[in-house]
Formats: sequence, structure tokens, C-alpha cells
Amino acid sequence: MSDFQIEILHKLNDLGEIKSTLATFPDKSSQDVLSALSSLQAHNKLEFKRSEAIYYELSKEGEDIAANGSHEIKLVELINQFGKLEIKDVMTKLGKDGKLGQARAFKNGWIVKTPGNELELSEKAKTATLLDDTKELLVKISKDSNTELDSKTIADLKKRKLINPKKVTDFSVVKGAEFSTDLVKAATDLTSDMIASGTYKDLKFKPYNFNSQGVPPQSGALHPLSKVREEFRQIFFSMGFTEMPTNQYVETGFWNFDTLYVPQQHPARDLQDTFYIKDPLTGDLPSDKTYMDNIKAVHEQGKFDSIGYRYNWKAEECQKLVLRTHTTAVSARMLHELAKDPKPTRLFSIDRVFRNEAVDATHLAEFHQVEGVLADYNITLGDLIKFMEEFFAKMGVTGLRFKPTYNPYTEPSMEIFSWHEGLGKWVEIGNSGMFRPEMLESMGLPRDLRVLGWGLSLERPTMIKYKVQNIRELLGHKVSLDFIETNPAARLDELLYE
Repeated sequence: MSDFQIEILHKLNDLGEIKSTLATFPDKSSQDVLSALSSLQAHNKLEFKRSEAIYYELSKEGEDIAANGSHEIKLVELINQFGKLEIKDVMTKLGKDGKLGQARAFKNGWIVKTPGNELELSEKAKTATLLDDTKELLVKISKDSNTELDSKTIADLKKRKLINPKKVTDFSVVKGAEFSTDLVKAATDLTSDMIASGTYKDLKFKPYNFNSQGVPPQSGALHPLSKVREEFRQIFFSMGFTEMPTNQYVETGFWNFDTLYVPQQHPARDLQDTFYIKDPLTGDLPSDKTYMDNIKAVHEQGKFDSIGYRYNWKAEECQKLVLRTHTTAVSARMLHELAKDPKPTRLFSIDRVFRNEAVDATHLAEFHQVEGVLADYNITLGDLIKFMEEFFAKMGVTGLRFKPTYNPYTEPSMEIFSWHEGLGKWVEIGNSGMFRPEMLESMGLPRDLRVLGWGLSLERPTMIKYKVQNIRELLGHKVSLDFIETNPAARLDELLYE
């Protein structure tokens, strides 16, 4: 127990009640008083109530006026001395306060302006005794900070910077249920030694609060993107899909573009859209010569019922290394492997992709792509639409609309739209299509084995679920750790309609 706590208990014992700690302990700060009272209250020694009040003390300028008079009185005395005073001389003789004194003297009706642009005393000032109300009020405040002031007066004095508000905290104290002038620290734990020696019989134990929550253990937390990602994975697994390996962020231009029937002069291959690797510059191409010949033919003059792009395709352009711009590069590798043993297959991937674009509230240079690939014999566009409806229904998204679009490696292609209740409009939630024969047959897949593909971002549904407006607050160095730790797991069946 501190000396001050002992002092409080003895004073409370003598007085029976402490009505004001400010009056009883004037040399103690309110923070010191609060700390001591809180500790004693925890031991049921006393009870206290807190009260706060605003008092006013004079500023430096207010003290000057209280001692020497207001600016307006000084101006009146100066005019009275000279008879008249040119307006331009007011600031010269009274300094920066002259302008304020002039304004208030005019307001009080103490001075008038002559045709010659001079100041002289009014008839009121010549015939009556002028009272310096400002000085008298400030003197009163300096002697008693509890002086009652109306709101208009306070506002005027504060505006003139003559007073400063001061918040004062006071406490009233009464005896507690277990009041005494001594303080024995209560034991908090019952030990085996206490039981063996019997000392527990003479101890006072602190009551246990069984309603209090324990301290949360230090632990890691899943990022909201990881939570939504896991929900997507479970949907894919429930529909019989196998997850593709996506741990290779760097791809050759061949797998990222050429095998997907993206021409070498396509805008997506420009530096402003794609990150190219500087060291090493190039990577290896597939050793399958037939496959490479097919890709060259498809691009240059066409093959497999295609007329091609009619340009000189260059193998060295394919060797350039890039940060993959989509996980479809992984899908292409898996489909090439499937050509060795063609059969119905369902594959999916969820991982990062990279685009060389400006970062803003809705775009990042890297983000996550959710992609699914379904291969089967003689399936059609109708199968794609039916599957999209089943897939998104598992997220609670129904009533889809489809809009034709263009993708270099799918034909036909469709954008997928859903009605968003919160926004009150149709929003795009994905892209889909059937992989082109130029892409599949070049790999050696049979013509009747067709492949459906679709994709969407992971960030968009996560932002909607967790009500994040700026994508930079979801992914990157600006993400709040508290946001990661406190948000619950996502349920996709409630995702787009909250």
C-alpha cells in the first residue's frame, strides 16, 4: 500500500466522508487520486464518485487587462489626452491591440468619427463615468475561478483569447463494505503448501469472477482470402474436381500465350501489361516436336479448321520468361499431359497471377484467380451453361445471365452476370468458354474430347463478403492485422447478397 493510500484511509476515517478530494488533497493530481481510489475500491475499502467541471483562468493578455485596463479604455484615455486622434495613429500608439480597442469603443458608443477621419469622444463618454466592464470581469475571474459566466460572455472572452478553459476532476469518497485503515493483500491462489500447513485458514482470498473472460491465447489467424479460398476448394472437391499444382509463378511465353492461341503481337504481351523476367531472360520449350510444329502452323497459316493469324511466328518469342498473367497457363500444361491418356477430367486451381497495371482501389499488380477446367466427350455450350448454374448455386448465386464475349483461346465465350441485391444491378462475376480446337488438337487431344473453362477472381467475392471498399486494405502492406484476426470464416451461400 502506498503512503497516499494510507493517507486517504486515515482521512476518510477521521471525516467519515470525503466530499471533495480537490479540497482535501489539493497538492495531488487527479490522476494520482484516481489511481489510489481505484486500487482501494478493488479491495472494498471505499466507494467513490467522479465529477468534472470546467473552470476558466486568465490568459496572458487577460492578466494584462486585469492589471492595466482594457484596450477600449486605453483608447478613450488616449483620445481624452489629445482631444482628437487620427485613425492611422491608433495602431502606432496602442500597437496591435489598438484596432480591437477601437472596434469595442465604437460598439460601446464611447467614440465617434469626425469628417476629417479623426476619432473623438462621444457625448456619452464626455458626460458619464465610463466603467471598464472587461477589466472588472477579468479581475473577478482571477480572484475566483468558480465565477458563474453565461455562455455568451464565455464565448466572447474565449474569442478575444482572454480566458482559457480548464477541466477539473473531483471525487467524493465514502467508506466501503470492508473499510479499515490497514490493507492486507488478498490471496489469489490456493496452493498445496497452504493446505498442508493450514495457513489458508488465516488468509483472506480475493473472490473469483467466474463471468470474466480469459486472456485469448496468442495464435495465428487465417487471412480472409484464405478463408474464402478454402470455401471455393470445398465446392470444387464436392463436384469431383482435382486441384492442379500452381506453385510455378514464372512461365515461358509459350505456356502463358502461344499454346493458348494468343498471337505474338497481341496487346496483352506488351511490357505495360505483362511482367517480363530480366534474369534469366528465357526458358525451355516443350521437347514435343509435333506439338511445336502444330502451334507454329496454327499461328501462321491455320490448322484444325482454323485460318490462323497470318504472321511469321517466332520460337524465340515463346522462350521469354514472364510472371504468369493467368492460371490458364497451368491448365494448358495439364491438358497437354491429358493428351497422353485422353479421358474425362475435372481440374481446378486457385492461385496468384500478375499483371503490370496501375494499382488503385479495385486493381492490384497481383491477385488470385479461381479457375475450373472440365474435359468430356461431345459436351456442348449447353453443358457449360448448366454446369455454371450448378457451380454458382453452391455459392447461393442463382438466376445467372450470360453474355457473349471474346477470348483468344475459347470459342464460344461467355461473361457470367448475377443480380446484386446490395448494388441493385447486374454485376459480372466470371468469364467462361469452350477451349478452341486450335488449342486442344494441337496438343494431340481427340476432336470429340471438348473442354469447358471458366474463371473468376478471389478478391472480388472476398471484398463483398467482408465489406472491403479498397482492395489495398485486403491484400498488401496496408492490411490491418486486427482485420485478419477478428473476421469470421466466410460462408459462400451468403456471399453476394449481404
